[in-house]
This record gives sequence, structure tokens and C-alpha cells, in this order.
Amino acid sequence: MSEKIKFTIDGKECFAEQGQNVLDASRDNGVYIPFLCHVKGIKQAGSCRVCNVKIAGRTMTACTTPVAAGMAVENDTPELRDLRLAIIEALFVEGNHFCPSCEKSGNCELQALAYKFQMMVPRFPYQFPQKQVDAENAKILIDRNRCILCKRCIRSFKDEKGRSLFAFKSRGHKLQICIDEECAANITDEMAQEIMNICPVGALIKKEKGFNEPIGTRKYDNKPIGSDITSVI
Repeated sequence: MSEKIKFTIDGKECFAEQGQNVLDASRDNGVYIPFLCHVKGIKQAGSCRVCNVKIAGRTMTACTTPVAAGMAVENDTPELRDLRLAIIEALFVEGNHFCPSCEKSGNCELQALAYKFQMMVPRFPYQFPQKQVDAENAKILIDRNRCILCKRCIRSFKDEKGRSLFAFKSRGHKLQICIDEECAANITDEMAQEIMNICPVGALIKKEKGFNEPIGTRKYDNKPIGSDITSVI
């Protein structure tokens, strides 16, 4: 068995496995670093930047940064809290997030982080972009108004030939998520539920599943995001 690597997060002594990234290692040590795009066990993307930390004076994503011996990670600082809040605000104004009408309200990670960081009025102007809703698939509804382009669905779901069920289409401000109808032709109800669960927002919704969890029983109704481990923010 290989020796564990010793490092610190905000001065707290922590230990990590060889090759483990800072985000996963922090969770194992009872330290919460917020994120939106990371899925444990799936290759990291560093898409959302919410998990930004400071190491040796440089800002970098915790999910793509491997732990090194003696590494000193800054996580709980006013600068990083404001940076994370700014990213969350930007995600809200660049989409059309109307939480009361969303099936993922109370189970939405973006919404939960907005509460955690006490987002009030965003510092950026709302864009209110015109985005399409795709209901062509028999099992999955894609509401691009809520998509934050995190790539969780692209990285997590593949068919028996290894092809991704989801992909990005276009570039720049026109970038959007789409579904490969050939690969996704035989999605089961169970897989559709997994797809809905892996999405951190309400962009991918299992059809014929609307508001079946009453308010007060949803994931973040009573406990804030990150409360399953010791939170330092």
C-alpha cells in the first residue's frame, strides 16, 4: 500500500492518495469545496470553475489539480468566496433560471449554491437569451434555458459502442447541449432517471416526471449543500 500524501487546506493537515485530485481529497478530509461540473470517478473537465482554489499564489481548479506533497491549498478566503459567487451569478444571468417553475427546484445544485453564498441581486445584467427546448427524445426533455454547459451528461453517459449520448453543438455564445438520437434511441426509464439526477440543474428532465416531490422533502430544502461533510465556507 502506497503512503498517503500530506498537504494542508487553510492550515488544516490533510492526507490524500497518490494521484488524487484536490477536490476529492478535500471531501475525504471533511473539507467542502463547492463545484458544479465534477462527477467522482469520471474524468475531470474543469468546466464550471466553481471549485477554484489558490495554490502557491495561483488560482486553479481543485478538480483538475493533483495533490502534491506539502501542498498548501487556500479554500476559505474572501477573494475565493467572491470569485465563486461571481461565477454563480454569471450562470444565472446567462440562462433563464426561473426556480419556482423548475422540477429540480430544491434538488438543484446551482440553486443550492446561490443560497449558500447568499446571492441576492447579481452584479451582472440579465441576458434573457432565446434558447430552445428539445422534446424530441421519448424519455428526456432538454431545456437549454437551464443548461450551464457543465459537460456532466457528455462525460457520464455512453452507449454500448462507447459513443456519448450527449454532445456540444456550435461554438461561442451559440454553444448548446444536444442528444444523439441514434445513441439515445433505447434509453430506459432507469437511465432517464440517472440522466436527470446527474444534471446539476433542471436542463435534463425525465419525461412524465413532474413535481412528484413535495416542497419540504427535496434534497436541499432542509440541509444546505455540502452539509454532508464539515463545511468551511
